[in-house]
Amino acid sequence: MQPRNMSMSGVVDLAAVKAAQEAKAKAEQARAEAARQGGGGAVSPADLVIDVDEAGFERDVLQRSTEVPVVIDFWAEWCQPCKQLSPVLERLAVEYNGRFLLAKIDVDANQMLMQQFGVQGIPAVFAVVAGQALPLFQGAAGEAQIRQTLDQLVQVAEQRFGLTGLVVDPDAEPGGGAREAQEAPAGPHDALLEAAVRALDAGDLSGAVQAYRNVLADDPGNPEAKLGLAQAELLQRVQGLDPVKVRKDAAEKPQDAAAQIAAADLDLVGGHVEDAFGRLIETVGRTAGDDRDAVRVRLLELFEVVGAEDPRVIAARRALARALF
Repeated sequence: MQPRNMSMSGVVDLAAVKAAQEAKAKAEQARAEAARQGGGGAVSPADLVIDVDEAGFERDVLQRSTEVPVVIDFWAEWCQPCKQLSPVLERLAVEYNGRFLLAKIDVDANQMLMQQFGVQGIPAVFAVVAGQALPLFQGAAGEAQIRQTLDQLVQVAEQRFGLTGLVVDPDAEPGGGAREAQEAPAGPHDALLEAAVRALDAGDLSGAVQAYRNVLADDPGNPEAKLGLAQAELLQRVQGLDPVKVRKDAAEKPQDAAAQIAAADLDLVGGHVEDAFGRLIETVGRTAGDDRDAVRVRLLELFEVVGAEDPRVIAARRALARALF
């Protein structure tokens, strides 16, 4: 399988050059200060490569992605290209010295995570930055290509999100030097949100949807519940779909709102964000009445999944406005 390059340019707002430079400077300053302090905040080089399963995904990937980009290597024991790619990624994780964390996920043991990321074949490499998933490449890539992709990822993490990465101490004990998370006071909806996450981990999408709805019934603006509900409902909709049939229907019926909506859901789950948005915006232009409104509503729901501040969402909102008016 040939590697499929995924450009990182859509993740960063290239127009905000000054703001990006300031964010990068602050990130470098914070990283240097953490290095000077040393000790408690440092991790061992061995802690830069971790094995992750569904039970620990939120803690080891989502939470860690708020301080360091997490690169995910989807692999399997029987996959020969994986055995070529994984050692390269592991070596680069140590070489990049805390600029990213490598999380290895065995697809045979973690089918739910494979489905959530829309992995079609392995090896497949994704990244999670500040809770946002980004496809990097699929297939056995050359080291030069991998380095270029990682450099872009690190740059985006610093400039857009101000992530400083991890401080690495070669003398730190493996597993013992990671910074300890401070206990935050429990929020009024923490138990329900935790129940939703547990339901997702268990593959109980209906339970997760209901738990998020329970939070929103009491707190309609809760951002974590809004995002979680949008993602859980998306996964629920694509469960059981036949991708071949869905795409065949969409190709043969360009004016069929339901067919285009189903195909857009699959596009987004597969990481093809702009394809999903573009498909629905074009369908808005072809339809009218209730069909058009249904397409518009689904597009707004997909915006929630990606995030309101994502440049692709901002561009799609403008395109939708032009299509509507």
